[in-house]
Amino acid sequence: MANVSIKQLRKSYDGKQDVLAGINLEVEDGEFCVLVGPSGCGKSTLLRMLCGLEDITDGELSIGNQVVNHLPPAERGIAMVFQSYALYPHMTVYKNMAFGLKVAGADKAAIDQQIRHAAGILKIDHLLDRLPRELSGGQRQRVAIGRAIVRKPRLFLFDEPLSNLDAALRVQTRLEIAKLHRQLAATIVYVTHDQVEAMTLGDKIVVMNDGHIQQSGTPLTLYQQPANLFVATFIGSPKMNLFHGLVTAIEADYIKVQLDGGQEVTANVAVTEANGNVRIGDAVTLGLRAEHILENATGSEVFSGTVNIVEHLGEANFIYVTLKNGQDIVVRGDGNHTVRIGENITLSAASSAFHVFDTNGNALRRIKPGNMISSKQ
Repeated sequence: MANVSIKQLRKSYDGKQDVLAGINLEVEDGEFCVLVGPSGCGKSTLLRMLCGLEDITDGELSIGNQVVNHLPPAERGIAMVFQSYALYPHMTVYKNMAFGLKVAGADKAAIDQQIRHAAGILKIDHLLDRLPRELSGGQRQRVAIGRAIVRKPRLFLFDEPLSNLDAALRVQTRLEIAKLHRQLAATIVYVTHDQVEAMTLGDKIVVMNDGHIQQSGTPLTLYQQPANLFVATFIGSPKMNLFHGLVTAIEADYIKVQLDGGQEVTANVAVTEANGNVRIGDAVTLGLRAEHILENATGSEVFSGTVNIVEHLGEANFIYVTLKNGQDIVVRGDGNHTVRIGENITLSAASSAFHVFDTNGNALRRIKPGNMISSKQ
């Protein structure tokens, strides 16, 4: 396997508008790196540049400490799994998996050994004599992955491989890809627009938007310490609740904010008036995740409102509430607790649960972000 190093990578089609603008990224040997972001953010373009299907406008791209800017795809030591399975319809599963090795001139016995080993890992050894039309979507995707495995590449590239599968197959295949990564200790760069896939698969998540990296880090880092408003609202389902207000007081380890509607709340963040992040009277945005709001509890910060919609998930429910000031928020509640539409509800949150973002959308550092579910400080 191999590490990936990307330095000041830029892609422009017309010489004026950058699709990718100065991307810097390091993927360690054996790391599962997920590129995630909305459609058009540049993640698939970056993947295509990695595999050699897109020219590099500027910057440097290395795989295994080898600069590959001008190397053709066949010489980069990569294998790519596409959104479409791209299987030859007239070939059996065995022949589909063997095709690339035959073209490379591999020995027949070695080809057979590699195919049967990969098929065993993916549990498709009983499908080797079937044609693609005789397979389910999930089986076809496993064949496509198997075709990549037998090549023993330095780097695996996945371009939204689960988007054509139904919900149940997506979960099943996602688990199989995670197991595959552990078994092969493979270096993987994986593109998806689905943040659930990103959170469950990635060792490292890279959040992209408008051709820039907004933040990279472990799933928990991005979830608990988002660098800005975009990451905060993109990572997590349902989206983070946002409150707008003005700073009324600043101390070393907390600020007070008067929300629209007049309520004042405290947020535990590290900020002083001298450091330039916020000043008294500045507009800020507070963020609060659905699971950090408690039902019918008395806490340090208390809200009240009316229940509009309840989505029952079994173990939990999502409660959509309109607060007294007219703002709509969503709360993750206990699935065993009955909540009725139209009833008044009291909610609370710990001061340590709040995220704070300045007027530029940048996050202030939170104090003890792990202590978020207690209703008392």
